[in-house]
Amino acid sequence: MSFKDSKVVIVGAGNVGSTTAYSILNQAIAEEVVLIDVNKDKAYAEALDMQHSIYFMNRNMTIKAGDYSECRDADVVVITASAPMPKDSNNRLEMLAPSMKIIGDIVHNVMSNGFDGVFVVISNPVDIMSYYVWKLSRLPKNRIIGSGTTLDTARLCGELAKMYNLDAKSVEAFVMAEHGDSEMVSWSSATIGGKNLNDVFADNADRTKSTTRDDLLERTKKAGWEIFNRKGNTCYGIASSATAIIKSILFNENRILPVSVCLNGEYGLNNLFLSVPTIINKNGAKEIVEIRLAKEEKALLERSAETVTAFYKELNI
Repeated sequence: MSFKDSKVVIVGAGNVGSTTAYSILNQAIAEEVVLIDVNKDKAYAEALDMQHSIYFMNRNMTIKAGDYSECRDADVVVITASAPMPKDSNNRLEMLAPSMKIIGDIVHNVMSNGFDGVFVVISNPVDIMSYYVWKLSRLPKNRIIGSGTTLDTARLCGELAKMYNLDAKSVEAFVMAEHGDSEMVSWSSATIGGKNLNDVFADNADRTKSTTRDDLLERTKKAGWEIFNRKGNTCYGIASSATAIIKSILFNENRILPVSVCLNGEYGLNNLFLSVPTIINKNGAKEIVEIRLAKEEKALLERSAETVTAFYKELNI
């Protein structure tokens, strides 16, 4: 795979899908991007608007609206479509029932047109929907990747970086498990500039002040809702995190990102999708990185797994 023959199909031309398409174009990581949406006029207009922007970019690329026949030779299909969040809800799990038919129809249409690439699932509740896509598509588990806690991790690293006036990329701390209320952080492995986070907290008491790990996790969980409750959606952060996943696939980067993947004995868990640090390359999820979690962290991960798998029975598969 190379830039010259790379193709990404995005199903859903709403705020997230369109912003993801623009992010891919702006970073010039795919030669061709196709938007599919039940609202064909919306997909056409979004694609045409972005096509006009390519004149000002560093590479010539193609973006267009299309149908499911475009999936036949796609390297990556991104699923962003889902049911709207129920009014006055701050729980992504409530999107499960209304989103099931939407996702089911999408997977059927993609697979019936001969798709043989990697699915990247953004639709919420993303961990359950990633499992659902895996079961319906019957593709190898490594070729289903949910966006998971990639964005949550960026938010956490940003919060830690602000405390010490640093670039967030100098922080390595993974948010893991469900992309939702039961998510947890591998604090015991977290570092800033290679220095264990416990030591950073202790050696910088004047800057750490009274901030606790619980405070940081709570801010991370609430960050998306802070945006959603004010403007009705989040799009830039999730589009950028999805683009990072797609780039690692198309460019065979072998980058480690905390994405929702199928666990097969790692962390003592089997046949479920949760976010864990994973090496991503042209084959999808190449290898799960199994962090040695502290005892209490392992218990939180297992509790999150129970929360997610409790909903599997509703999928009727």
